[in-house]
Amino acid sequence: VQLQASGGGLVQAGGSLRLSCAASRSIFSTRTMGWYRQAPGKMRELVARISVSGVPSYAAVLQGRFSISRDTAKTTVYLQMNSLKPEDTAAYYCNTVPSLDENWGQGTQVTVSS
Repeated sequence: VQLQASGGGLVQAGGSLRLSCAASRSIFSTRTMGWYRQAPGKMRELVARISVSGVPSYAAVLQGRFSISRDTAKTTVYLQMNSLKPEDTAAYYCNTVPSLDENWGQGTQVTVSS
């Protein structure tokens, strides 16, 4: 089942965006969820994850600018992105951690202008 991310867009450096990803209850209630990103010419990387119990962890490169959360009632995971930088420009995806091939959706594009 593909997981569809939404909420991307074009924003100036220093701005904020919030991404959303709705998942089925069976996935949401049993799997760690993660946000991944892939910039042009680069490998896809995991930037944030949140456990079933709600414990978050982040890639060091984010330096505390992003926050991942989950809404159990809505079975939705969010990524709040603050103080965005041009180097955050990428397609953002949600998936389980570890990822499953069948869950990759089209992603949502985040473009940060300088």
